Amino acid sequence: MKKLLMLMLLVFPFIAHGEVETEILCFRAFEGNDIKFEFRNYHDPAAKWSGALVKYATSKESIPLVHKSTEQEATTEGRSYLFITRWSEVVGGAITGEYVMVRQGPVIYAMSYKNAKSKKHYSFERYPSIKSSPETGCQW
Repeated sequence: MKKLLMLMLLVFPFIAHGEVETEILCFRAFEGNDIKFEFRNYHDPAAKWSGALVKYATSKESIPLVHKSTEQEATTEGRSYLFITRWSEVVGGAITGEYVMVRQGPVIYAMSYKNAKSKKHYSFERYPSIKSSPETGCQW
């Protein structure tokens, strides 16, 4: 009986874990540039893990992002907190830029990118009318 129990524990180690949550957001540049990207945020509340990536509309490759920090600010009483989240863009083992998102619940107030080398800064707006799914991403 003990062997059967051990076998079951080895075969089914993830029964207690929930699924990884996936959020897909589509963004476009404010500045009139035709820059569009898909932002994927992955979160496993049980493991307290999160990760993200971006994929530009003109690229076949995704760029991994590493969570850097999340700050929360209290706003008007009775409203949810304002969250400012920063991700480091990592290409070839080096940090090449930083993404910053400001959101309150489902509302995204700002999304920006700063290139580490050129120091160029880009602002983006969420593009909610674009259809997206975990299987297909943003349908530009």
